[in-house]
Amino acid sequence: MMPQMPQPTFYIFKCEQSAPPGMPKPSCVNEQTQDLFNHLAQTLMQKGVMGPVQAIRTSCLGRCQMGPVMMVEPGHYMYSNLSKEKLDKIVDEHIIGGNPVSEYLIPEQFWGEPINLAQ
Repeated sequence: MMPQMPQPTFYIFKCEQSAPPGMPKPSCVNEQTQDLFNHLAQTLMQKGVMGPVQAIRTSCLGRCQMGPVMMVEPGHYMYSNLSKEKLDKIVDEHIIGGNPVSEYLIPEQFWGEPINLAQ
């Protein structure tokens, strides 16, 4: 019988989409930002929360103009314009401390309520 594993406390979906050269839309991964995912994973390991926190590489999350972006679940928290310093603060304050970092979240005017699909 499989041992019971706790459900992860957080999932962090980090956009790893790289736009081809010459594409009009910006890219969440370029030469300046390509090591953000590894920085996130290393930070989670150093803080001892890898496991309860699952960091997942995703493709486009649909907010290219505000990249690099990542989504923290539960709660649909979309963080934008990421840097290593911002990632460190998000891990300390939101992931470990339980308080989302509001100044790094996508502004509310760009992020409406989800559409109810159940008719």
